[in-house]
Amino acid sequence: MQNFYNICIIDDDSIYQYTITKTIRAYNLANDIMVFSDGEEALDFFIKNLDTSENLPDIILLDINMPIMDGYQFMDEYLKIKPRVGKKILIYMVSSSVDPNDIEKAKRIGEISDYIIKPIKPGELISIVSSFQNN
Repeated sequence: MQNFYNICIIDDDSIYQYTITKTIRAYNLANDIMVFSDGEEALDFFIKNLDTSENLPDIILLDINMPIMDGYQFMDEYLKIKPRVGKKILIYMVSSSVDPNDIEKAKRIGEISDYIIKPIKPGELISIVSSFQNN
């Protein structure tokens, strides 16, 4: 699948970062892949790049449980800067948590497109990129 999208992975698990990056590259799903180990690191990058939206991701794969700033805290802060982002970004909560409370909480956040339980499968990644193309 040929595209020119930027995909952002916000997850503290280095093994997951490695495997998801390899999968994205193997299926040619992204032009650029950004990896952040916590929400604060990602948010700082977003704030620094608000005036250059082409540097921002088109798709975010966001973990819930991370040190410093978790996925929900990231979403709280992201929603504050969203009016200044200047482009559509699809956000997917990707977590190993099967806790119904986590799933419900994510679904209540309108900016989260879907909740995906790890490990994310190649077909799910392809569907995510396809849904971006159709939006």
